[in-house]
Amino acid sequence: MPSYLQIENISKSYGPKVLFKGIDFNINEGDKVALIAPNGTGKTSLLRILAGKDSSDSGGKVLFLKDIRIAFLEQDYAYDPGKSIFEQIMGDSLEWTRDLDQDHLWQYELRVNRLLDQFGLQDRNKLMKDLSGGEIKRVALTRMLASEADFYIMDEPTNHLDIDAIEFLESHLKHSRCTLFMVTHDRYFLDRVCNTVMEMDRGGIFIYRGDYMNFLEKRQERIDNYNAETEKVRNLFRRELEWMHASPCARTGKAKYRKQAFWDIKERAEDTYVTKKVDMSETQIKGTYLGNKVINCRNLSFYWDGKCYLKNFTYNFQRYERVGIVGRNAAGKTTFLNLITGGWKPELGGRMEGVVDLGESLRIGYYHQSGMEFKPGQTVLETVNDTHLLGRFLFTHDMLNNPVERLSGGEKRRLYLLTILMKEPNFLILDEPTNDLDIMTLEILEEYLQEFKGSLIIVSHDRHFLDRLVDHLFVFCGDGVVKDFVGNYTEYRTFIKDYEAAQKKIAGQAGNDAQKPKQKTVIPGTDQESSKPRKLSWKEQQELKALEERLPELEEEKAELEAKLSSGTLSAQELQEASLRYGTLKDELDAAEMRWLELSQ
Repeated sequence: MPSYLQIENISKSYGPKVLFKGIDFNINEGDKVALIAPNGTGKTSLLRILAGKDSSDSGGKVLFLKDIRIAFLEQDYAYDPGKSIFEQIMGDSLEWTRDLDQDHLWQYELRVNRLLDQFGLQDRNKLMKDLSGGEIKRVALTRMLASEADFYIMDEPTNHLDIDAIEFLESHLKHSRCTLFMVTHDRYFLDRVCNTVMEMDRGGIFIYRGDYMNFLEKRQERIDNYNAETEKVRNLFRRELEWMHASPCARTGKAKYRKQAFWDIKERAEDTYVTKKVDMSETQIKGTYLGNKVINCRNLSFYWDGKCYLKNFTYNFQRYERVGIVGRNAAGKTTFLNLITGGWKPELGGRMEGVVDLGESLRIGYYHQSGMEFKPGQTVLETVNDTHLLGRFLFTHDMLNNPVERLSGGEKRRLYLLTILMKEPNFLILDEPTNDLDIMTLEILEEYLQEFKGSLIIVSHDRHFLDRLVDHLFVFCGDGVVKDFVGNYTEYRTFIKDYEAAQKKIAGQAGNDAQKPKQKTVIPGTDQESSKPRKLSWKEQQELKALEERLPELEEEKAELEAKLSSGTLSAQELQEASLRYGTLKDELDAAEMRWLELSQ
């Protein structure tokens, strides 16, 4: 394979902080490389140097194969708020379309429209200023993918995308013949798209061919070897230290190089990786007591500008339950969180209906997508006064006195998370916590949350994160409909794919049956086929309407009975009565759902 990119002696520093120094690497045609490193270590700086948006401090060389086309996706897409989606893409695409004849320009526009459809952006005339963050990212990706460039440089391509968009992008890149160099924190995306992991660590570059699990294994081997070598150097350092502490007479006439070597050995002896897992009990902040009553929602609805975002939602949250929330961008997930936490006020606009009842012992910790604020001039340690917790979340000792404003975007996000954990919540809500956090931080956060003693709601498009942490999902389907699925995200996607395959099979069978000669059933007084759908009678219509009102009431009663039965506060007689009613109620609910299904079909 020809070499598409050669990097030689590239360096970058900001003030006294060295991000990387004298790095070299090579990327061949067809390589799909994921760059991994903690926040604040220079990933974005390296990508910008490769894309020609920034320069190396040390000169060096960035050599692309002649005539290959390069496309760069930055984290923040620069756009004209007054342009429509289509105008924005075509205006940005002049570098690709300037020299195209009419036929090739038409083909390019066809690719743009096809990608917009696949990303769920049907309204091409919608103005950029009216788009959500996820929609803006999809516009930027459409512009990039439509170019069909030879080499893609991508900085966090999955940030702010919903899962459907991530899975489409994943499939597109997986089957593309492009060469790719990207920064991502999405481990499933990384595994399914990339064939190489590149780690930037302590200013150097380490390359691992294979998937993410192979990277973890080989990285640990490298660290273990490094620490073993460090131990040897420490032994040598002890002997040299004894020599340096000897009387001046003993050192008279000794070579200067040995004195210089001592300082080199000292620096190396003090350099080691901390790989020992910290006992989570040492860093776990215990949540405050959470009573039986947590958050009870009854017939909760929300409307904005004529659109329904939530309709007749009834649910009683339980102690220690772990809920994942998924759905397309702008489906109402963040609005739902604001409703159940009391964050929505009438003056904010929209109309809320129904009841939200909060438990007296409830103590909510809410990690917002936006609204991150710090006191000006505060240091890291002044913001979170817990060195053990800071160390666990990768804030090293030399960072503690840094002003917060000097941190990278990802480091600020990490610190903001700790300010919430420090409040000892017993109900933790995380709205897109994986955006802007590096993979190392995500794994630490996952370990922490697995030990968290409280209830948990996570809105996330990170499938790996959801799979490790949630017991069931609220799926926001649009038009105010929310479905409850018991299981993690991978189990949900398997269920959906199996269901869609079954539906296709049924449709295929129906198509085959349609080719067969139909036998006509003559009904006295008519000449109609028996397969024609029958309209509901007035009585059946009334029955269906009554069932649609009754089913939510039965579901609510069932949830209340479950809460009582698990509370441990019922007397023997009350327990017996509740158990009998629960059995009767389940039968009643099953019968009502079956009848509703018959009538609705």
